[in-house]
Amino acid sequence: MSRTTLASVWAVEVVFWSSLGLLAWTHLGYPIFAWVLARVHPKRIVVADSTPQIALIIAAHNEEDVLERRIANLLELDYPEHALQIVIASDASTDATDAIAARFAATHERVQLLVFPRGGKVAAQDRAVRATDSELIAFSDANATWAPDALRWLVRPFADERVGYVCGRLRLERADGSNREGAYWRYELWLRAQESAMGSVTGGNGSVYAVRRSDYAEIDTRFGHDLSFPYVMAQGGRRAVYEPRALAFEKPSRDLEDEFKRKVRMFEHCWLMVLRGGMFRGGGTIFITQLISHRLLRYASGVLHLALLASSVALASSGIVFALVLALQLGGLLLAGAARVGLRVPGSGLALYYVLITSATVVALVRYLRFGVPAVWEKAEGTR
Repeated sequence: MSRTTLASVWAVEVVFWSSLGLLAWTHLGYPIFAWVLARVHPKRIVVADSTPQIALIIAAHNEEDVLERRIANLLELDYPEHALQIVIASDASTDATDAIAARFAATHERVQLLVFPRGGKVAAQDRAVRATDSELIAFSDANATWAPDALRWLVRPFADERVGYVCGRLRLERADGSNREGAYWRYELWLRAQESAMGSVTGGNGSVYAVRRSDYAEIDTRFGHDLSFPYVMAQGGRRAVYEPRALAFEKPSRDLEDEFKRKVRMFEHCWLMVLRGGMFRGGGTIFITQLISHRLLRYASGVLHLALLASSVALASSGIVFALVLALQLGGLLLAGAARVGLRVPGSGLALYYVLITSATVVALVRYLRFGVPAVWEKAEGTR
């Protein structure tokens, strides 16, 4: 074998072992690391039952189909009326959104409608925050509903002065109220709890979260609070924590096509923040390790899988390990294919969802590099 051929084989083996090792770390090694550290050296927080003044902001663009239900749900929260301001930040809605919010505002003093020119979700949130003066600011989506005690649970960790951001738990349910949380989502929530115990979560969700006013940051309007606020808090010496008892509920996407499109849109913003958001500029060694392990490598999992598959094919005849890894990958794809055509094979549903997510990361990266990311957003119809 020539020197050139040996170098080529060595390069392919480097790709194989690197991609395999990084995938194993982000999906298996890091969760074990987080679980161990959360138990060996937990960073506890002070909590207290209190009801500070809070403004709850709903950014809405053409949400007439869900807004009435949403405001009614917020008015029923178990929280003192005098301490809660409900703000509907209309992002240039052209349907009945403004009229619905105005009707509630006319009969409920604590409901306020603010109408802004089209600028996107984050821009509407920023403008609404400037128009309020409460100690804490909570946010949610127009298509979510909250448990009656969600807000009380959400504010409890702010008794600890180190806490700047708190996110609750999103529960996915069918229209009839039955659970639709899959194994992958339950795994993500479990990992979020480990990260919170380690110090700070690396991501939240837009359905139920709150921030201390003094820690609120006006970020690039193309970013989302879900991913950016945790690392902004950590870089400022604050903690971003998870309170699973603060429950929000949403409908899942109608089908795989809707879910795939939603994931692509989400990952486009994630790639923007990873590549241009200053995510790794501080927060401490442990937190940066969390970001690399749970965010960067997770978003790069689609590219890593393509590299692993290509190198496995090239090396399959060179050794049993390479052939076995290739067989496992092909088996996973077959399982996903079985679920796609409606066959009920154990593990096929999870395999299909995993393939969907990893594929979305690659499509999102290509779209981000080609088109960039707009500040405005369109709602996911299937989740209304």
